[in-house]
Amino acid sequence: MTTSVMSRNASFAARSYRTHGIVLRTYKLGEADRIIVMLSPEYGQIRAVAKGVRRTSSKLGATLEPFMLVDAQIVHGRTLDIITQAQLQRPYGQLIAADYTLFTTANVMAETAERLTQTDDESSAVQYRLFHGALAALSRNQHNPSRVLDSYLLRALAAEGWAPNFSECVKCGRPGPHASVNIVLGGSVCVDCKPSGSLSPGPSAVMLLAALLAGDWDLIDAADMADQRAASGIVTGYVQWHLERALTSMRHIERTT
Repeated sequence: MTTSVMSRNASFAARSYRTHGIVLRTYKLGEADRIIVMLSPEYGQIRAVAKGVRRTSSKLGATLEPFMLVDAQIVHGRTLDIITQAQLQRPYGQLIAADYTLFTTANVMAETAERLTQTDDESSAVQYRLFHGALAALSRNQHNPSRVLDSYLLRALAAEGWAPNFSECVKCGRPGPHASVNIVLGGSVCVDCKPSGSLSPGPSAVMLLAALLAGDWDLIDAADMADQRAASGIVTGYVQWHLERALTSMRHIERTT
């Protein structure tokens, strides 16, 4: 190899990188391009352009769809990076897009992941693993999609330092399970500490919330419908409280099943 070729290769390597990533969402750009928003374990949230991907002749079009796990070669750009290659690793998007409930649920998870990884911090790798695991569970359809979502949302918030406590009273520390939850205080409250505005779903629903946070699927799958509905309402309120606004994609899913 000549010195000039070696120099060009070294220059390319210095301004490019390769990573696994899950596509969170895409935006149209111009007539044929798309902006791809990906979540990577090494680089966190990536926004990069896929040039010509909307043309029918593009080999990347089907690969860079939402919820696909890809292995991508990316070049640093002035404003946005550029995806030059992408190989499909797991076709989660194909499996999920075929079912409306799975698709709308995955959109809520993707919006959450995007919101929680907007800044480059140490939790990006954890957020990637949580999102990847939840997406894989959805694609296998082994559990109720709403419960997969509830568990993911609680665990994703916990990774950011907002872990609720459903095992004891968050004010006095008295062991539970207790019958009430206060979203603002961050968990369950006993009858003596229960402030106004608390919710009272009952001890079994609070135990379900603790199981969702821990990923205890034996308990989660065995929960009755009333407790599931109550837990989903509390999870939704908890997410809105910490993200300071509602998730846009949440309005497209049914939270009563």
